[in-house]
Amino acid sequence: MPAPSLDDAARTVLSDARAAGVETVRISFVDQHGILRGKVLPLSALEGAFRNGVSMTSTLLLKDTSHRTVFPVWSDDAGFGDGVLTGAGDVIMRPDPTTFRVLPWSPHSAWMLADIEMADGAPFPFSSRHLLRQAVNRLAARDMALVTGLELEFHVFRVTGPNLGHGDSGMPPAAPDTELLAHGYQYLTEDRYDALEPVMDALRRAAEGLGLPVRSMEVEFGPGQFEFTFDPADALTHADNMVLFRAMAKQVCRRQGLHATFMTRPQVPNGMASGWHLHQSLTDRASGRNLFMAGPDGEVSGIAGAWIAGLLAHAHATCLLSTPTVNGYKRYQNAFQLAPDRVAWGRDNKGTMLRALMRPDDPASRVENRVAEAAANPYLHMASQIAAGLDGIVRGLVAPDPVTTPYDTSAPPLPRNLGEALAAFEGDAFIDTAFGPGFRRYLSTIKRAEWDRFLATVTDWAQREYFPIFCAPIP
Repeated sequence: MPAPSLDDAARTVLSDARAAGVETVRISFVDQHGILRGKVLPLSALEGAFRNGVSMTSTLLLKDTSHRTVFPVWSDDAGFGDGVLTGAGDVIMRPDPTTFRVLPWSPHSAWMLADIEMADGAPFPFSSRHLLRQAVNRLAARDMALVTGLELEFHVFRVTGPNLGHGDSGMPPAAPDTELLAHGYQYLTEDRYDALEPVMDALRRAAEGLGLPVRSMEVEFGPGQFEFTFDPADALTHADNMVLFRAMAKQVCRRQGLHATFMTRPQVPNGMASGWHLHQSLTDRASGRNLFMAGPDGEVSGIAGAWIAGLLAHAHATCLLSTPTVNGYKRYQNAFQLAPDRVAWGRDNKGTMLRALMRPDDPASRVENRVAEAAANPYLHMASQIAAGLDGIVRGLVAPDPVTTPYDTSAPPLPRNLGEALAAFEGDAFIDTAFGPGFRRYLSTIKRAEWDRFLATVTDWAQREYFPIFCAPIP
């Protein structure tokens, strides 16, 4: 059988890589948690990867955040049908040549994202990129496209102890010891920016070197808290951008003795929670016209109102995708801290889950969803936004009245923990409509393993609360 032919994009990548002196190429796919995994190939093997793909152990698709495999892969049926994803057999990474880029901080290396295929060449049905691509295609079938903008908050600390002793390994391993780069609590002050500028510059230069459309770098409120914002782009492009930025930030910082974390609320004194704000608007594919622009009277358009209503209607079921970690729910429990705690929308109100920024004839009219944590899988979160918003449009839903006092309203609360979010996700058949059969059970199995491990853990809070008082009296 003749070898598969190369397309023009693959040929261009091979030529550009040779001209740039690239020695190794990191072929990476986005796993169920939005984390990059993959293999590193010498440049000499790249042509073969384009032709035949790159084999990869299928259990990487079946792990929780501790990197434990949570499906019975040594059985005849791991839960996906007889012989499917069993025995730790291989699936295929198919490199996407349009995502090729040389790493500014490691110029002999390049990155390329990959799509996941089953051994027979069919797409892995629960692949994050595949699911978002399907959602985008459903919009396109209605002659609409989603435009997104990113605001991403995270923390950077200086590492004082990497904790690399033999006993520090594990699943998960010990976290590093860190200290502050700046004291915080001077939001957007010039002085705090100047203290953090060396790190800001390193991250900005690396992001720009990757072709990421950085719009601003900002000092957030908390100690060591950063925010990067990005120019608008289509959903798939920005989902790619977000996973590349997160991986880049961690790698660039690590090389400088720093630790970047997208965990929502690190366990540090006086810390603040980080979020991810997803700006979104619909455009007409033929004309490019923004369908969220308000009418002459300033009222929300029918399409925008239906989109908002759909996001609200499915907020509980999709919260597992916007906030997929145990820690992420700490952010909803601090009222008046610019984070939502209820399922509501408002006009230019940063306390609401949905912040509507819509004016007559304003091509930048949009909805900002402020619910997500920075650790979320961006493909799944964006796909859920498309599914929920489109459902609102198809069913002709009408948005409720906007709120002006977001922390004093009768709107239903967001889930208070991962367990509540899991229950909402597991109990809503809308997820099957949005992501296809089997996805609900697939992701629920992975996240419930994480939640069960948390419930079985004796926390610092429990030790401090109960250990001193429930004890035998001292003689």
